[in-house]
Amino acid sequence: MTEIPAGSLPPPKERRRLRESRSLTQAQVATQVGVSRATVRSWESGRSIPSGHEGEVYARLLTGDALTPTQTFDALYAFCTPALVRQTYLLTGRRELAREAVERAFQLAWQRWPEVAQDRDPGGWVRAMAYEYALSPWHSFRPRYRSPEPPPADPADRALLEALLKLPPSYRRTLILYDGVGLDLPETAAETEASTPAAAGRLTRARAAVAEHLPELADPAALHRRLLELASREHLRAARPPTVRTVGERRNVFWTRAAIAFTVAIIGSTALTLRTAPTHYEAPIAPAQAVQGVPPPPAMGPLSREEQALRAKLHRTESNGPERLAPTAR
Repeated sequence: MTEIPAGSLPPPKERRRLRESRSLTQAQVATQVGVSRATVRSWESGRSIPSGHEGEVYARLLTGDALTPTQTFDALYAFCTPALVRQTYLLTGRRELAREAVERAFQLAWQRWPEVAQDRDPGGWVRAMAYEYALSPWHSFRPRYRSPEPPPADPADRALLEALLKLPPSYRRTLILYDGVGLDLPETAAETEASTPAAAGRLTRARAAVAEHLPELADPAALHRRLLELASREHLRAARPPTVRTVGERRNVFWTRAAIAFTVAIIGSTALTLRTAPTHYEAPIAPAQAVQGVPPPPAMGPLSREEQALRAKLHRTESNGPERLAPTAR
């Protein structure tokens, strides 16, 4: 571990004042540095001395050498991803979907990074997005998620995971946030977009349902311990931060181009319609109707005397010869 030069890090009494002057909470500093909140508290009290890369980042935060957005995002990703992937696995029971949900949540965070960076709890923002994506009902229509994944090898872990997956999604999410993550009831209610009494009711029913299948987990402390054990036994890894940022940027470019292409298509079709549309009113052609009052064509009647004489004369005349070419005088 490399020590930070004494001149680059302010004394412990000044660290809290500098942090508050930059409108940073201990949780935000811990997220950006990649340590726990208790570590930041010990640095400010002087019980421990920051060292190594974490100490350099902490010194830059306090002395005004701010991190770049990429560095801040990478620090948040490295700090939150390991636990968040395991939590999402408890929500879904699918390893691949858990990794996909966490990566997708961080891609959204990178697209909206100015907003996320100023949020009171960036880790909570990403967690909410990951949970929403993981619990989306549309995943059941995807072929890759129609077949079940191999369950945990341990029978106790398998039984606990089955009990969790039998819960309604809202109950499961409330139980994991409260008994797994360790949020208090108001924070759990806020993240699940429910009132505090509603969140308390969901938590009570979820605990009762789990205890019905596994009576040994009726104690909340035992349930909390077993949730942590089940999550820690799964060795889940997400992609590296540069990969997540690159995929998020490519996705953003793709949808931007798609929106531009759609807009151009709408404009082109509108222009074509204006070009080919008639400029004046054209009356429609009336449908055909039957004409009334027209007499029927007459039928052929008997020949008159003159017509009979002419017919007889024609029959008597030779059918060929010059006589047929030269007219005869009457």
